[in-house]
Amino acid sequence: MTGNLQFDAQGRLRHFLTIDGLSRETILEIFTIAESFISVGEREIKKVPLARGKTVVNLFFESSTRTRTTFEIAAKRLSADVINLNVGASSAAKGETLLDTVRNLEAMHTDLFVVRHNQAGAAYLIAAHVPPHVHIINAGDGAHAHPTQAVLDAFTIRRHKGGFENLKVAIVGDILYSRVARSLIRVLDILGVPEVRVIAPRTLLPTAVETLGVRSYTDMGEGLDDADVIVMLRLQRERMRGALIPSEQEYFNLYGLTPGKLECAKPDAIVMHPGPMNRGLEIDSAVADGPQSVILPQVTNGIAVRMAIMALVLGGREPAEGGRPA
Repeated sequence: MTGNLQFDAQGRLRHFLTIDGLSRETILEIFTIAESFISVGEREIKKVPLARGKTVVNLFFESSTRTRTTFEIAAKRLSADVINLNVGASSAAKGETLLDTVRNLEAMHTDLFVVRHNQAGAAYLIAAHVPPHVHIINAGDGAHAHPTQAVLDAFTIRRHKGGFENLKVAIVGDILYSRVARSLIRVLDILGVPEVRVIAPRTLLPTAVETLGVRSYTDMGEGLDDADVIVMLRLQRERMRGALIPSEQEYFNLYGLTPGKLECAKPDAIVMHPGPMNRGLEIDSAVADGPQSVILPQVTNGIAVRMAIMALVLGGREPAEGGRPA
């Protein structure tokens, strides 16, 4: 049901809630549209008129800087009107329900909600109760999913590696609580990556993690051996119940990505991080700022990918020659 909820009766993408239910063709279509938007950010006037007259509300019930800002920039580059709702100062903080908050904003002729919430399923709940002309994009729900981050990460991998057919991708860190890891594993599977590895202490690996189609490692050196792509994850300490690592220093010693550990991977391996980074905890500054890091290009790519997803759910496509809508 959740996968079908994303599509309308004609099979067009109506909401963007999860990677589940997406076809390889849909993901590649997003990539194609995103490629056309990359150049928009390099222009003097960084706008196309695909969402002119539309209203986009960033409805963030969980703190975020990078994700909210890139969604805001993406919507404005599509020429949409954008509202950032400060939930801490909103009626929700006074006891208003999630759906009542959404319905009041709907009454202001909102076309698209970008929703981030600390409870899994929040975006689905909203999507199930909005009228047909309103669209929902999931910007992260609890420890469940972060589909736009997964797609932008896969887009970044393709831009640097050319394809997915022969790659070994290692995802390192807090696999247990990471919504990014869950969504990324799924999208890499759909795109045909032959080997995805997860590397973490046993306390941060989900039970039966291999059922996700990955190889699990508790030794950093073994897990990084011959890897083409390394995705480092932040420790989700706000979601942890109890101490799952002995100490931050010991965690960095065993699982922090240092220049020495990076040598276990292929010489041309790329290093990624969805952010925010904790330098000296999961990644060394020499690696984060080094020549193999594509962490800042991830952020740039995130704007183009989120533009593409917004354009798709709103019924638009990539800009044609001169920036007019195709």
